[in-house]
Amino acid sequence: MAKKMLGVLYGSRSCEHEVSIITALQLMRSVPRDEFDVTPIYITQAGEWYTGEKLLDLSTYNQFDPYRSGLKRVSLDLTAGSGALLHYSQGKGLLRGLTEEVVARIDCFIPAFHGMHGEDGSVQGLLELADVPYTSTGIVGSAVGMDKIVMKRFFQGMGYPTLPGISLLRSQFEEDRKAALFRTEQELSYPVVVKPADLGSSIGVSFAADRAQLTEALELAFEYDRRVLVEKGLDHPVEINCSVLGFDGKTECSALEMPISSGEVLDFANKYLEGSSSSKGMASMGRVMNPDIGEETSRRIRELSQDIFTALDCKGVVRIDFMIDRATDRLYITEINTIPGSMAFYLWDKAGVPYAELIRKMVRLAEQAHQEKERNNFAYRSEILKAVRLGGSKGKLKTGKL
Repeated sequence: MAKKMLGVLYGSRSCEHEVSIITALQLMRSVPRDEFDVTPIYITQAGEWYTGEKLLDLSTYNQFDPYRSGLKRVSLDLTAGSGALLHYSQGKGLLRGLTEEVVARIDCFIPAFHGMHGEDGSVQGLLELADVPYTSTGIVGSAVGMDKIVMKRFFQGMGYPTLPGISLLRSQFEEDRKAALFRTEQELSYPVVVKPADLGSSIGVSFAADRAQLTEALELAFEYDRRVLVEKGLDHPVEINCSVLGFDGKTECSALEMPISSGEVLDFANKYLEGSSSSKGMASMGRVMNPDIGEETSRRIRELSQDIFTALDCKGVVRIDFMIDRATDRLYITEINTIPGSMAFYLWDKAGVPYAELIRKMVRLAEQAHQEKERNNFAYRSEILKAVRLGGSKGKLKTGKL
């Protein structure tokens, strides 16, 4: 049986560009090569697409050289069902036209992005147009999962337990700082946590215990986004993460983890720089696996995680983050990560699912989702065009009775 070709998409124009590279390289090194071949598809911070074996080497990214031997700039053929990566080169001789080369035909795409222009539904929309299988959550779930403000409103609308929060605009803050600070203090008591709306990996996230810290936190967050979420902070909460795998209402949960943070909030440094190796991504972060938080709380976290997964029509692997208030033992949902760091493989490994098997399952679910889409009728025909004629000097439409 011929091997299937997996195309791993990563990088892109995101503050989490480097984290995405780590996730992608980890994944490509874990793909079961007896079943799959792999094509790396790296998107630079300028938005250019490249492929080539050199991309499997981490050192290639230290000072990325697009002209390095073995790299080819490519684009995705958007013809429905093609899955082709195309490379164009200048022809030689008198007729110097462009020559088109099919570099690879991808059977299934694995988006390994983190952040904007990849995890937010934009690339998912591109893959939907190309009509190819892909492993991540679809357009709507990805978009909601990326936008912390919309995500929070979704959670609240579904009746899920969330911390109190407000949203602010950069323009409001720049026009009247005092009003923005006053509103925050009126609606939320200190401490608070300030987060850019469309960013992950805890970049730009700050803890504020007074007005001076709040001002600094908002200034930082607005450097990264024009919209900011401010949430009520908890005093040293217990953070719990749970990964969910599935599609179409059928889900399973991973082991639970309790991340270890050295600060008030779990920030970028805690996640990626304090572990044994920053090249291991989220897998290197300090954590307690299957923490002793009580059977009932563990059950509730798994139930909520699966319910959120289904409500957002997620696909593949996601991670959902929670907080437990030490003072009250109340459970709150923090956020969903539709493409979790390191694909949360370390959580599944502890649940008895090795990374290679996790990849197999992700591909099968992507193919199942694509097959379900193909069952939809996209060829509905009507007589509407026969009843329309273009008339008049300005091309006005005139319709008869339908």
